[in-house]
Formats: sequence, structure tokens, C-alpha cells
Amino acid sequence: MSIPLVPQLLRSHLRELADNDQRLDARNQFQGRDVQLEIDVLANAEGSARVRMGDTIVFAGVKFQTMTPYSDRPNEGGLMCMAEVRPVAGRKHEAGPPSAESIELSRVVDRGIRESGCIDTSDLCIIPGEKAWQVILDLFAVSDDGNLFDAFALAGIAALHNAIIPQEKFEVGEDRPLVVSKTPIMCSYQRVGGRFIYDASGREELGGDERIHITLGDDDHVHSLQKGLKGAFTAAEFTELMEEARKKGSELRKMVHELTGGN
Repeated sequence: MSIPLVPQLLRSHLRELADNDQRLDARNQFQGRDVQLEIDVLANAEGSARVRMGDTIVFAGVKFQTMTPYSDRPNEGGLMCMAEVRPVAGRKHEAGPPSAESIELSRVVDRGIRESGCIDTSDLCIIPGEKAWQVILDLFAVSDDGNLFDAFALAGIAALHNAIIPQEKFEVGEDRPLVVSKTPIMCSYQRVGGRFIYDASGREELGGDERIHITLGDDDHVHSLQKGLKGAFTAAEFTELMEEARKKGSELRKMVHELTGGN
């Protein structure tokens, strides 16, 4: 399949910039855009957050509902993560059922949070075998200028950290905070102009190739690795990206803890 003319020209320009250790917006190779994080921004959610990375803006909201525990896990509740990217976020997005991109965003963010074990699902049990809490994490993009993965993941974990379980509303006790024991942080890298960069903008994504999403925990344990698009990584590239993810993850985790108290 041939590549449309505009992406071809963009890829050529990105290659020239990379050869001179430059990027479209003058950032260096592993420099992220300015990040703004706010919590408790949605009045109708039990926990919420807003993240802005450059011109990428997303919201995360947490809701709770009761569920019947699965038969093989009678003492556990559940977690559900859903991402929504509508035309309001950018012209490339369409109305209708969830797109393949939205589904991938949901799954990658969900995996990083779920595999970290930051939510003890046994703590969500109300009556063993009969009733438990299901945590619903909704992610919504207002503006997409690249790297929705990291923006959604950051907003999601921040929203979980300030979520309150509405037990009084369901007449099962007093309201209490959702216990979140860890702060998994995702850092995404994409090959652009022949080299990997951090926090690709929308134009860099359009002219880029394979990408990798790395989710690390407070102790730098790897909770999830997800590769996207076609391409391969060398051992040296992977080692470099892991080290960069550790440094950036620590910075973003500190931001979350300062706002939420890291309960």
C-alpha cells in the first residue's frame, strides 16, 4: 500500500530533523510536553482527573456499581476501563461505535493498571459470592494532539487515587476512599525519523512508525509492555527506553502523589 503524499513529505521532514537531533516543536529526543494535572474536576464522578499534555486534553472519571462476583473469585470485585475518542477531539475521529483505536487505548491503559495490583479486588467484596463493587474508569479525550495513551493512563491513575466508594448511596456502610496501593505510570515512545522519541505529538504520530508503551510501578517493576504498529527494537534501544521510562515515570508519579497524597 502506498503512503499518501502528505505523510510522505512529513516523514522526509522528520528524518531531516532527526538527523540534526531536532523535533518539530524544538523539544529534544526524550523531552515531554508540559503536563498539567488536576483532580476532582467532574462533579458527577466519584473520582476524577484532567490531564493536559501540550494540546492533548483528556478527562478520567470513576464510577462504582455493584456486581455479582465471578464464581471462581467469589471474594473479589472488578475493574472496567473504557476509553472514548469522539470527533470533538480531532477531525480524524468519527462518531459511531468504539473505534479500533479506542479499544486499544482502553486495553493498554487497563492492562497497566490491572497488572500493577494497585487495586486489591478482595477489598471490593461486600458479601462473598453475592455482591461486590465494580470500579468503572471512563476516559474521554477533548483534544487529541498525540500520545493519548500516556495522557489517559496518567488521568486514570490520578482519578482512582482520589475516588470515594459511595457506600451510603447503596446502603452498605459509610463512604470510604478506594484503596490504591501503587501508582503505575505509562511512558510511550515512537520511532520517528528513524529514532525513538518520547511523547509524540499528533504530527509526529502521523509520520512515525512502531511504538512501545511501558508501564512501571513505584519500585520500577515492569507492570506491562505493549508494542504497537509494525517494526522491531534492538536490545540497545530497549535498554535506553527503559531507563528513560524510569526517570520520566518517577517525575510523573511524584506529581500524582503531591496532588492525591498517594493513599
